[in-house]
Amino acid sequence: MRYIKTEPYYEGLPPFNVSGSPFNVVPIHTYPELMPATCKLINAEWPRSETARMRSLEASCDTLPCSLVLTTDGMSRVIAHCKLSPISSKKKACFVESVVVDKTVRGQGFGKLMMKFAEDYCRIILNLQTIYLSTIDQEGFYERIGYEYCAPISMYGPRHCELPSLNNARKKYMMKVL
Repeated sequence: MRYIKTEPYYEGLPPFNVSGSPFNVVPIHTYPELMPATCKLINAEWPRSETARMRSLEASCDTLPCSLVLTTDGMSRVIAHCKLSPISSKKKACFVESVVVDKTVRGQGFGKLMMKFAEDYCRIILNLQTIYLSTIDQEGFYERIGYEYCAPISMYGPRHCELPSLNNARKKYMMKVL
């Protein structure tokens, strides 16, 4: 697949578009009108207060953290989301979280498309070299798109004590070098 940047430009960051495709991936802070639909999409998978979810989305910026959404129907419909968060101990890396695809379109390749867009965005726009993530039940999906298992990683940097959350027996940590 070849990705091109398309017009128009918003706040210095254009939407990425698959050539000839009706799909775009955009940083949500450049399209705040997409935040309510994105909040609803994420909360359908992981319920949380709307206020807390909206604050998280509103924190998106040109660097990190940055929430990306996959849109269609003239950028009026949000079908997938992921959040790119900084890792304080790794300046050329990020942690991908809250990857979700609308339940009505799962199994059609949109998760793979969202992750490809996110990887391109990290490499081209953010100049990052590595993406990390954790998953409880989707390790097969991430393996198929090139992620490998790695040691647990904390987004918050080194600690002088053990973090029990990093040793969750069900949680698998994975990474991909861009």
